[in-house]
Amino acid sequence: MSPVTLSMPVVLQAEPTPLAIIGTVGLLALFLSLTAHLAARNVLGDVPAVTALGVGIVPALVSVGTQLFSVPGGIGVLVALVLDGLAIHYLYGQSRRTSAYITAIHVIITIILGTVMFGILTIAMTAPG
Repeated sequence: MSPVTLSMPVVLQAEPTPLAIIGTVGLLALFLSLTAHLAARNVLGDVPAVTALGVGIVPALVSVGTQLFSVPGGIGVLVALVLDGLAIHYLYGQSRRTSAYITAIHVIITIILGTVMFGILTIAMTAPG
């Protein structure tokens, strides 16, 4: 048997449209705002939910910018962590140590909640029938 050759290149991903970028940033910012609010409530107690919206948009923009400008993922994660910590420090008015603690809790909650949501989505997508 001879190997199969493709006459046309295979497109693995389409070019991002402005609407797709806005939707991705918006949904990611809402998810990160939820996890930022949970982290801040865990450390500080009762805090306004609106403040977390300012925190969530920062790493969401870094994430999409990393993809659009082909920045290596490790650098994007480091920049997102630093800017997330600065946003928490500025918006919640806490010391650097407390802001770093809230940022660490934010990362942990985001990983756990993201993993659970991905697992639920995977189970739902692969369910028979």
